[in-house]
Amino acid sequence: MEIHPIKEFMNNMYFWAALASWFLAQSIKVAYNCYKQKRFDFSWFLETGGMPSSHTSAVTTMTAMFGAHFGFASPIFALSVLLAIITMSDAAGVRRAAGKQARVLNQILDDVSHHKKVKAKKLRELLGHSPVEVFAGIALGIFVAILFCS
Repeated sequence: MEIHPIKEFMNNMYFWAALASWFLAQSIKVAYNCYKQKRFDFSWFLETGGMPSSHTSAVTTMTAMFGAHFGFASPIFALSVLLAIITMSDAAGVRRAAGKQARVLNQILDDVSHHKKVKAKKLRELLGHSPVEVFAGIALGIFVAILFCS
């Protein structure tokens, strides 16, 4: 019997559920930005930061599905929980701190550019997530996992 890795991967419900969760979270952010800014920008689908956290949503969906299918004492669930915690702490910690630093650097650029001609591109400030955005991602991830496990 021949194994078809690509065909097997295309039938991987864990991957598709996590991708659906990520896409749903990104779509919520795009819809919010369209409403707020009265325009559409496709690049919003690929940006980080905002409500809800799509990274958190995706890893939570996969983690919840692993728990439901393999058991909450299984090694794959434990590994997935650990990776989800790392993802969430990075989203709310490191990337959020980088966003705050970008805000300060942008203020410095504004201050300097008013006194001299400085040509520098502003840094993107919305890189990470607030705890509320991470928790919203967790809730969305659990919701999508329930849909896929039903």
